[in-house]
This record gives sequence, structure tokens and C-alpha cells, in this order.
Amino acid sequence: MSLNVAQRQAVETLSGPLLVLAGAGTGKTRVVTFRIANLIRKRTKPERILAVTFTNKAAGEMQQRASELIGKSLKQRPEISTFHSLCVRILRRQIQQLGYPRQFVIFDRGDQEGAARQALREVRASADRLRPGDLLYFIGRWKTAGLHPDEAASQAATDREHLAAVAYRRYQEALKTAGAVDFDDLLLLTQKLFEQFPKARREEAARFDHLLIDEYQDTNASQYRIVKALADAHGNLCVVGDDDQSIYGWRGAEVEHILRFQHDWPQATVVRLEDNYRTCEAILNFANRLIACNSNRHEKVLRAARLGGLSPTIVQCQDETDEATQVVADIKERLENPAIQRRDIAILCRTNEQPRPFEMELRREKIPYVLIGGQSFYDRREVKDILAYLRVLDNPHDEPSLLRIINTPPRGIGQSTVKALLEQAVQQGRHLWDVLSVPPPECAISPAAVEAINRFRTMIESYKNRGSAKSLSESATHLVAHIRYQDDLTRQYPDANEQQSRWASVQELINALAAFEKRAKKPTLRGFLDEVALGERDENVDKETKLNRNAIALMTLHSAKGLEFAHVYLVGLEEGLLPHQKSIDAEKNGDAKAIDEERRLCYVGVTRAKDRLTMSLALARMKWGKSRPTQPSRFLYELTGTKEKRAKPGAKSQAQRRTVKSIGSAVH
Repeated sequence: MSLNVAQRQAVETLSGPLLVLAGAGTGKTRVVTFRIANLIRKRTKPERILAVTFTNKAAGEMQQRASELIGKSLKQRPEISTFHSLCVRILRRQIQQLGYPRQFVIFDRGDQEGAARQALREVRASADRLRPGDLLYFIGRWKTAGLHPDEAASQAATDREHLAAVAYRRYQEALKTAGAVDFDDLLLLTQKLFEQFPKARREEAARFDHLLIDEYQDTNASQYRIVKALADAHGNLCVVGDDDQSIYGWRGAEVEHILRFQHDWPQATVVRLEDNYRTCEAILNFANRLIACNSNRHEKVLRAARLGGLSPTIVQCQDETDEATQVVADIKERLENPAIQRRDIAILCRTNEQPRPFEMELRREKIPYVLIGGQSFYDRREVKDILAYLRVLDNPHDEPSLLRIINTPPRGIGQSTVKALLEQAVQQGRHLWDVLSVPPPECAISPAAVEAINRFRTMIESYKNRGSAKSLSESATHLVAHIRYQDDLTRQYPDANEQQSRWASVQELINALAAFEKRAKKPTLRGFLDEVALGERDENVDKETKLNRNAIALMTLHSAKGLEFAHVYLVGLEEGLLPHQKSIDAEKNGDAKAIDEERRLCYVGVTRAKDRLTMSLALARMKWGKSRPTQPSRFLYELTGTKEKRAKPGAKSQAQRRTVKSIGSAVH
């Protein structure tokens, strides 16, 4: 397929700052990969090109498409990765300047909670005042805003925030002492490195002549500063994104970065991709009307390549149960058409609680579905156990992992023994692993426990040495057999199906290790563990697995970004749900940005639909066990061009019904 005029302009503009405003369904990934190929054709060395995106899946797709265009004969490849993967590579080269070991450990959520719990103990904060999860929420928010402990303390407004800021300092000190970083540190420490060590910044920036940043509207403060530091010298920065699809403000993304790009880079060329190849004209007209209600945006209007189409439908329901019944009945009717597959259909909700009645109704009708979200593969207990073994093989001083496996499966090293060993490690200022080699007499450990400790340490050292001689996956397979992990699963879980499911997870982890060995140029255990640590936060991993099934997709609007379906049901279009009540409250307090983001979220939902869009609302919804009347979402009126008919908040239910009917008549 050839490029259209705007796409070709973006592909052929090869120097200086470039802003590509890529509306929904306008071929963004195609433009990025063609531009990479064109740079290489015009004699830019592939390894001098850096392309950054937000998920491993997107990076993989971009790498694959670029490889198809430039051919497989080229030995060097452009560097295409996520922000966090890029920062891991930078920190592996430079982090010693910040006082961390080059072989730093990336803490997972469990490790973080342990460090947070200890930090709260040190500042004598009770669970009533601040829980570990609350502290991690504050720390995560500060880190995504690029704030270090000192800066967080000056920003704190409430007593809880002041307490969290004090604990943040202790938490960060504990991580540094352990030679560890958390996920948010990967960005924050890279930013700090560039700010405090100009030579390191220049060295990293000098690796590349061209930068391409995908989904630029989703960048947070640290990502923005890292990009600017890398591109400042040459100015060959191409950013691609859509301010109308900026929906991650709650996790630090700042839409202002894409809105002020021309201010940051005055010489920037701006290209607008406005030809939509996904959504039919009838639905796209609704989307354009809706998003035009946001005033602070880059001007653009999407044009449909697919003219005509079915006009969207609005379904009025009595309550949430009736909403689920009507939606599922309509899905059942559509599935009678053999040309429509279950995977072609999605139900999109604003909140995590909304799917429950739809799940019940889909089960009752025996229609297979997948709920996108839930427990990640890397959060499963058995996967965390085996990963902890691998982490200890890579770095025996990784104490959270060592504590997890020292008696898993049980090997005679009980809690009292571990407690005594830890006390000695603290008193002597040594790592727990070093204390294991010769437990001091004052530990008062039984001879049986000493023998068990010696066997454990010998086993770890044996497999640590074996790893360099054998393949990583083969060594891991032998280790799992050696510790009789399958027997332990059988002992813990009487249900045969659960045993099989958990054992399958262990096998899948070994498969992932084997795949990594096959894929990596120089496979190392540290490289695999870095990849896993990044993959744990990549919510697209499990999402893609589920979407491959032929089942109805049931998910939140945030999860749906980047996807498309022939048939979309956008449910719960009521004030308080979409837009969410938090945004309505913020609007009352003078913050219009919150409603703007909710409108963008609704826009994302509408533009997921290719052929048919059905929107639904309930006239009443259960709250705290009682049925409460609702108000139709303001977005319904904006979508249909009937803003003047919107009833005032607090209108009676009879007026609601008339109003909703007026919306429906506008659609038809």
C-alpha cells in the first residue's frame, strides 16, 4: 500500500525536529517504520537510529516491520525499545557514578512492599496512618513527576504526604544500600544522571544521530527530560502522537509535552495525519464532534477512508442488570451471523467494577469471553519462586530473593534460624549470603539447620558455576528438578487442576528463558532477568495472550487503547461513570483538564469501533445497596450534536427519559 501525501511528508522529512500528529487509525506505525527505512536508505547507519515506545509489544512490532523494509542482510539494526529498556542499558553503563553497583537489581512489587514496610517501621508510622501500598502510591506519583525525596518533602501538603516524604527518603536509602532500583527509578535515575553528569549525558547522546519517539502524548516529566537531553545536540527529533488520545494523566503523562512541542523546538515541522483507515464515516463523525469540545488541542479533523456505514445506536436501560441483559442479547443475535466472530466484539467500561453484570450474563448465555486485566503471569507465586532462584544465581546478595527461597521448598531452615542469621548480618554489617557461609556460634543454630544451610549454599554455588557451562534454560530445568518443586506443588495444592496449572506456569517460564537464549546475541541470566523485570510492568503481555482467543473482549477503556474491533459496546455513559465522578468534582473545583481527559477517554472508546458502535446507559444504578437515579453523560449530547438539550444536573427521572429519547432521535 502506498503512502498518502501527509504520510509521505513525514517519511521524507529527515532532519530537524518533526511533530507528526497521528490521529486514531491513520497509520502511525507504518509512518514510523517507513521513516526508519528511509533514513537508512539515505545513508544513516542503522545503529545510529534510536526509536522509543511504551510497550514491549509495540517495540517488537516496530522492529519486525522495520526489518522487513530494510532487509535482513544488514548486520546492524536500529535500536528500538521501550523507555525503561533504554534506561536499563544507560544505567548498566553509567549508574556507578550515582553510587550504585553496575549489577544492580530491579525490585519487583513484592520487594518494594518489603522495603516500604521497613521504611515505615523506621519512621514509626503505624498501619492506621500509612500502609506500605499507600507509601508506594505516593512514591510512584513523586517519581513519575521527577521528584527526589528532598523535592517531595517540599511538595507535601497534608500530614500523610509529609510522613510519606520522610519514609520515601528511608525507602530510597534502603534500595541503594541493597544495590537495587525500582521500576520508576529507571527513569528517575537516568534523568538524575543526565542532570548531574554532563559527560555521561554527552556520551549517551553521542550514540545516536536520530531519535523517534512514539506515543509522545504519554510521556511523563522524566521521559520528557531524557528525550530532550538525548536530542539537544543535533535536534533530529521526530515525535509521533495524538493529543486527543492522551488518557494517562493519572499515571504522570502530561499532554502539554505534545501541545508545546513547537515552543520547545521552534524550527519544528508539523505533519497532520488525518486520513482514518479504521472507522467508518458514520462513527467517525460522532468522534469528531465529541473531541472538538476540548479547547486545548491541536486542530485536526479525521477524514474517513471508509464512507457511509451504520449510524451508532444508543440503548437506554432501566438499570445495570437490564444493561447487561440487553447488550448480551444483542451480541448473541449478531453472533448468529457466521461472518461475525466472538473476537470481533468488545464491551468497553470506564471502571473495573462495571464488568461484573456482563460477566454474569455472558456466562448465563454460555458465550465465551476474556476479562482483560487481573493477575499478571509474573505475579503468580510459582513464577516468583523460580525467578527468585534465578536472581540469587545471578546475584547472591539479592536478599529479598534469597529470603524467598532459603526454605522454599522446605529444607529445614526455619523462621527462627533465618531470624538469627539476619540479626547477625545486621550486627556485622554483612550480606545474609556471606553469613550463610560460616554461621557464627552465637547464632545458636541447631546442627541440623547448619547442615541444611550448607547443602543449600553448595547447591546455589554449583548451579551458579554450571550456568556458564550449560545453556541457561537447561540449567534452570535441572535446578527445578533438583529442588523437587513439582512435588512441593503437589503437597501444597490438593486439587489436580491447580497443580497442573501452576506447574504449567513454571514450564512457561523455562520456555521464556529458552526463547530469550534463542533471540539474544549474547544471552546472559542478567539480561533475561532485566527483560523479565521490564515485562512484569508491560500489561500488554497477558492482554495479547487473551485477545488471541476467539472470545468477547471485556475490558476498561484504558486497556482498549491501541486496539480495534468490528463491533464495540461502550457502556455506562452516565455522569459519574463517564465522565468519572472524580473528574466532575475536580471540574467543580476549577480544574477543567480532568473533564478534558475523560472526553479523550470516551473518544478513544468510540474510535476503537470499525463497523458498529452501540452506546448504553442505565437510568438507575445500585449504590450501597439502593437504586439511585442517574444522569445521562454529557458526552452523549456532544457526540450527537445536541448539547443544547442536555438537562441540568438533578433533573427528575421522567425528564431524563425524555432527554435520552431526544438524543436517540438525533442519532436516527
